[in-house]
Amino acid sequence: MRAREQGRPGGRGGTTEGDGMAEARVIPIRGNRGPARPARTEEPSLPAPVASAPEPEDDEGGPDREAALEQVLEFLRRRLAGDYPIDDFGFDRELTDAMVLPALRPLYKRWFRVETIGTHHIPETGGALIVANHSGTLPLDAAMTTVAVHDDHPSHRHLRLLGADLMFTMPVSGSLARKSGATLACNPDAERLMTSGELVGVFPEGFKGIGKPFRDRYKLQRFGRGGFVSVALRTGVPIIPCSIVGAEEIYPKIGDLAPLARLFGAPYFPVTPTFPLLGPAGLIPLPSKWYIEFGEPIRTDDHTPADADDPMLVFNLTDQVRETIQHTLYRLLSQRRNVFLG
Repeated sequence: MRAREQGRPGGRGGTTEGDGMAEARVIPIRGNRGPARPARTEEPSLPAPVASAPEPEDDEGGPDREAALEQVLEFLRRRLAGDYPIDDFGFDRELTDAMVLPALRPLYKRWFRVETIGTHHIPETGGALIVANHSGTLPLDAAMTTVAVHDDHPSHRHLRLLGADLMFTMPVSGSLARKSGATLACNPDAERLMTSGELVGVFPEGFKGIGKPFRDRYKLQRFGRGGFVSVALRTGVPIIPCSIVGAEEIYPKIGDLAPLARLFGAPYFPVTPTFPLLGPAGLIPLPSKWYIEFGEPIRTDDHTPADADDPMLVFNLTDQVRETIQHTLYRLLSQRRNVFLG
């Protein structure tokens, strides 16, 4: 992976309980072998010695492997004992760094071959709000943006995503999302995170963005009522437009089975060229080439918190962010020669 340019409340911090088991600490948010033996000399007249089983070859990485194994065992011990910190929102930084991000990196680096642009626009410290377009039928763009911010930014920051209610009601993904740093997309949670110096990510199009038909790819849907702008104005953090190209092609949505969507309580049940025709194999995303570009920050600290209640200002800033992302998408698309090769 290479980077172009240098650039409501629900489930608050949980604990692990059990007989003889410590509780998880809740913390407030802030923002070879030695050298080989000499070869044995033999007289030419002597019979050849009987060959013995070969010993393992020298491996200079032996101590490193032992240290890595010790780290893994210590990690497992702490997890089983509940001896690990989480913040008020349930974010488990250790688990995210050790398991979640490593699991996503093969997709990021080898499958989608994500190329990031403009990471220098993301501040190294302090609160900020990243606003991105949403697409792809399944929200893999959110996961890839999280990896991009952590791996391609000099400060390796964690992106705290704001998610819809549905994400947190699902049995596995909801808990994993919490532990990965996501929280409910509501103004109080977003304000607390950004006031504490966290980097927050939001996808204002919501399900309308990821569930739109393939024919409408890269055409931004409505950005809601500008709630994300109000939060940025109240906290005085910069808004960073983020444009993602490549996600639209991973699951081209050509239909929607509404009865099945109602049955499962989902906003849509997609039909793609491979799903449900190929069954579980149809869930493998197509290996499109991705670009994620972070635009120049839009400052809000020249306004007062009271300006968050000015509907005209909120509308104008919302429209400015949306238009910035849309124009960037068109530019990236005009430079792309092939969906899969870039």
